[in-house]
Amino acid sequence: MELWANFFDLKGRVAIVTGGAMGIGEGICRRLATQGCAVVVADVDESKGMALVKELSGNPPRPLFVKTDVRDLKQVENLIARTVQEYGRLDILVNNAGIFPFAPAVDVTPELWDKVLGVNLRGAFFLSQLAARQMKKQGNGGAIVNIASIDALHPTGLLSTYDASKGGLRMITRSLALEWAHFGVRVNAIAPGSIITPGASAATAAPQGTDLAKLMETFLARIPLGRMGEPDDIARSVLFLVSPAASYVTGITLVVDGGYLLT
Repeated sequence: MELWANFFDLKGRVAIVTGGAMGIGEGICRRLATQGCAVVVADVDESKGMALVKELSGNPPRPLFVKTDVRDLKQVENLIARTVQEYGRLDILVNNAGIFPFAPAVDVTPELWDKVLGVNLRGAFFLSQLAARQMKKQGNGGAIVNIASIDALHPTGLLSTYDASKGGLRMITRSLALEWAHFGVRVNAIAPGSIITPGASAATAAPQGTDLAKLMETFLARIPLGRMGEPDDIARSVLFLVSPAASYVTGITLVVDGGYLLT
C-alpha cells in the first residue's frame, strides 16, 4: 500500500503562485517548497518577493521570483516563459493575487471596478489559459487552484466589486474544470474565511473611520472554531488540491472558514 506521505510529495513539480510575496501567497509558497516543489513567486512587490526567494533558497530546488502584474498580459506571458525556461515545465498554478478595496456600491467608479476585476478575475483567467496550454503541451496534466473567498458565497458588505470578482472566479473554476478535464488539468477553488494577514489588517483597506478592531471582533464571534485563520490553513488546503491525494477532485470550491458560513 502506498504511504500516505507519498501523496503529498511534490518533488519534481513546478508551481507558480501569484501574489506570492506575502500573506496567504507567502504561506502557500512556503508549504509547497517544504514538499519539494520548485516555486515561482509572482508578485508586484519585488523587494518582498526577492526576500522570500532568498529565504527559501536554502533547500533545493531553487525558487524563482518574477515580478508580475497579472493585469498585464505581456507580464503574464513572460511569467510562463520564464518558468518554463528555468525549470522546463509547469505543473501547478495558484491564482492567489487579489485586492479588496472597501467602498459603498454607490461610490464605486469604473476605474475601481476595472482594477479589482482586472486583478482578481481577468488576470486569473488569462494566466490559467496560458498555464493550461503549457500543461496540455507537456501531456501529463496539471493542477490549478483559484483563491476565491467566502464572499463568493455570502456578501460581507462594502465589497461589491470584490464579491463580483470572487463569485466570477468560482464559476470560472467550474467552467475550466469541465473544459480541461479531458487533458488532465484539474481546476479547483478555495474560499477562505477571515485569515490573519498583513493585507487583511491594513487600515488602508477599510473606509476612513472604520473600527477595525471591532470589525475583527465581530468576525471572530461568528467563527465556530473560535479562532481566525492563518495563511498555512489555506496553504495546507492548496497542498491537498494540487497533490495526488486529490487526483479525482475537480471543479469544487473548498470552503476554509472555521465554520463561519454555518452561522
